[in-house]
Amino acid sequence: MQLYRNLSIRQKQVVWAWGFLAVPIVFYVSIRFYPTANAVILSFMDWNLLGDKTWIGFENYVKLVQDPVFWKVFGNTFLYLIIGTPLSLVVSFVIAYHLDKVRFMHGTIRALYFLPFMTSAVAMAWVWRWFYQPVPIGLFNNFLASLGLQQVAFLNSTTNALPSVLAPAVWAGLGFQVIIFMAGLRAIPKTYYEAARIDGVSTWTVLWEITLPLLRPTIVFLVVFSSIGFLRIFDHVFNMTTNNPGGPLNSTKPLVLMIYDTAFNSFDMGYAAAQTVVLFTVLLCVSLLQLRLLRDR
Repeated sequence: MQLYRNLSIRQKQVVWAWGFLAVPIVFYVSIRFYPTANAVILSFMDWNLLGDKTWIGFENYVKLVQDPVFWKVFGNTFLYLIIGTPLSLVVSFVIAYHLDKVRFMHGTIRALYFLPFMTSAVAMAWVWRWFYQPVPIGLFNNFLASLGLQQVAFLNSTTNALPSVLAPAVWAGLGFQVIIFMAGLRAIPKTYYEAARIDGVSTWTVLWEITLPLLRPTIVFLVVFSSIGFLRIFDHVFNMTTNNPGGPLNSTKPLVLMIYDTAFNSFDMGYAAAQTVVLFTVLLCVSLLQLRLLRDR
């Protein structure tokens, strides 16, 4: 205590700052950084949860490169990313752009869009799974049958399964993205639009030259946030394909589901850790690349 009293005001401020920072630092070291480092070390070992850990070097990574299922799953993961991210951003922006101009029941409509984001992903996946069932259970196929059209094998087709799983995932995230886009739109000063209106600028020009450039920080945030979400997609795939995890011929299986199967069905923790390291590396590289490409110049 005497040592603290002898400190200058500046030194006391530093002590208090590090005191407050100590809690989050300890949290991230123990909850985030230590498990990550442990997973990296485990990826060089052979372990089945019960026996002793055996150091095998790069064998898990060699197995990963030679595994055709891994490359199929790796491709699926990027399909979720390159289809889901732009689709969800475009749809959510269109909704937010027009909803921002609505005054009648604005709060109610906004809450309805946000409701799926608050709904349990498990419950939502099972409801959509019911929608996709054949006649007479499935809603979509019943509608097609009423029009005299052929039924569609939504979840039992190698071509239809992935888009069918991706659709509810995109729909579930729209509410959050709409709210963020609307916050970005509200933050744009009205003086820009007033000046454009006085100069007689067209609506499309205002959109491309004023709205979208000033929404750049919002777009960057949502691109990175949405990309991480689609690269880590799990709940919808797992619950919509429980009878055949990963869909027919692994057509819907993402990398997270493969990690789950390897760790808790095959009990190959070292191989699962190697897959986790690959996923972590992909997430890091994609996020950094997007931040670099979308940063302000």
